[in-house]
Amino acid sequence: MDLSVRFSPDLWLFLAPRNRRPEVCLPYDGTSSLGHVVESAGVPLTEVGGLTAAERPAGPSYRPRPGEVVDVRPVRRPQVIPEIRFLLDVHLGTLARRLRLVGLDTAYHNDMDDDALIEQASAEERVLLTQDRGILRRRSLRHGAYVRGARPDDQFLDVLDRFRPPLAPWTRCTACNGTLATVGKAEVEDTLEPGTRRTYDAFARCLACGRVYWHGAHGDTLSAIVRTAADAVSRP
Repeated sequence: MDLSVRFSPDLWLFLAPRNRRPEVCLPYDGTSSLGHVVESAGVPLTEVGGLTAAERPAGPSYRPRPGEVVDVRPVRRPQVIPEIRFLLDVHLGTLARRLRLVGLDTAYHNDMDDDALIEQASAEERVLLTQDRGILRRRSLRHGAYVRGARPDDQFLDVLDRFRPPLAPWTRCTACNGTLATVGKAEVEDTLEPGTRRTYDAFARCLACGRVYWHGAHGDTLSAIVRTAADAVSRP
């Protein structure tokens, strides 16, 4: 028995090439849930914004009847989430630093396995951002999202477009995610290189790890990233 399914083109990247068409027939045993069918085709439920069967709303636990045509729609953007708090997997380190740069609460570790990531995401009410479709299909994961794009620039814009979070640039440590506080030059002078001490007067320090920040040689590049982010979240 087959089930006729129409996936939105926005979800085709998750499908096998042979199934990237307006309507596909998927094997169906007559008893599995609709959510199981969708995920078996390669689409994590974290990326699904709505399901209908025979043009009626249906949930992931619904069991389709013979002859019903199923429609699968993507998550509506901007997506509303309980907390604007993220956790990134080990492959998204550059994205983590950029999200922190614009003030988003972003946890990241380069040595955590899937079980540890899911445990932290659940314990801290964070959305797990990843390009690992397998972890997004884990039942124990409460909130997750697939990050689109191969380049950090594209990944950054995808996350901003999906969640449209409020930004607070220059308020978080890009190294550890701690909060930055303005400090006087005299408080950090003994930690600075001579050239930095002579050239700059405005500083901030991470309250968690103690790292000191100033508008240095890379300041213009970072400012451009912040401007790009501000433009992205302000688009109608």
